Amino acid sequence: MSALTTTAPDASPAAESRRTRKNGISVGRVIAWIFMALIIVITILPFYWVLRTALSSNAGITSDPTSVLPVDFNLRGFARVFGMQSTEEALADGGSGASMNFWIYLRNSVIVATLVTAGQVFFSAMAAYSFARLRWRGRDAVFTLFLAALMVPSIFTLLPNFVLVKQIGLIDNLLGVALPTMFMTPFAVFFLRQFFMNIPRELEEAALLDGASKIRVFFQLILPMASAPISTLAIITYITAWNDYFWPLLVSYTDSSRVLTVAVAVFRSQAPTSGTDWSGLMAATLVAALPMLLLFMVAAKRIVNSIGFTGIK
Repeated sequence: MSALTTTAPDASPAAESRRTRKNGISVGRVIAWIFMALIIVITILPFYWVLRTALSSNAGITSDPTSVLPVDFNLRGFARVFGMQSTEEALADGGSGASMNFWIYLRNSVIVATLVTAGQVFFSAMAAYSFARLRWRGRDAVFTLFLAALMVPSIFTLLPNFVLVKQIGLIDNLLGVALPTMFMTPFAVFFLRQFFMNIPRELEEAALLDGASKIRVFFQLILPMASAPISTLAIITYITAWNDYFWPLLVSYTDSSRVLTVAVAVFRSQAPTSGTDWSGLMAATLVAALPMLLLFMVAAKRIVNSIGFTGIK
């Protein structure tokens, strides 16, 4: 008669941990989810409050400023932003009577952001390829000096850039707004250089053996292979140029060169006759920010993947 053998249950801490994960959610995970939910709420709340104010009337905002939902729901704030209300109608609706040439400002923002993105990506790609692949005396020293520019706050370059733009006659001009960041930035060069260094040299050597020049290798081999990081850099640059405020404020004085970010501030600062048009101001803010929010939501995965692939920590 064979004896029945029994195995004592594993009472080790590791087994207890495995059973806890299998049978239910751990306390640490619950705390982590609560913390992340809190961060999400804190992040989204300002955007919701902007939307709530834009969909309210100015009289309703004054009468019930703590309401979570829009007060006296309407779209008249957006109508004022798009120029669909006269001054008399705006004043009757509790607005300030200030005007906003939205479509002109939108055109200016698109032109400036496109100029900055196209120029910066193109010239930064050439500089990054030079630092990553070409061999010339002092290359590493120049690159180190170039990277040191990352530690210089951009506000220190505003005055020299302003003097230069003024001397060449580009004040209150769209080209003057785009010029300081239109060629290259240290971050863009470093970002693309990291990717170019990961491309196998054998591919370039094979192309050179076939008779291709360095320029042809760059345009027909390197750039197509770098389409993912280049498109990511273009998206980041476009969003940054679109959101820029201080430099356009310094050099743009009229509607012909004023971008959306500056236009919203001017809309707020125009002398009101009946108080600040908070509904119209928040509607203008939402309309100005919405294109970049949508762009980032669409391209967020590509941006994260490309930054991880280039090895930037």
